[in-house]
Amino acid sequence: MTKKEFDNTLKQMALTRQEFCKLTGLAYSTVANWNDEKLPIPSWVSSWLENYEKAKSYEAMRDQVFRIEKIK
Repeated sequence: MTKKEFDNTLKQMALTRQEFCKLTGLAYSTVANWNDEKLPIPSWVSSWLENYEKAKSYEAMRDQVFRIEKIK
């Protein structure tokens, strides 16, 4: 994953770098220093983003079912 792909993915997910850092426990400076040559984006980031997106979709479906079924 390139830095541009990372930034585009965050944008598509309506997630800021700061929110990503808070969720992952990374320092903002670490993420800001990622680049394509000297400090590449770690390989786990793409799968983390994919799983985060799936979890958000699941939560949205769950909330909708709960509303329909009137479950709290």
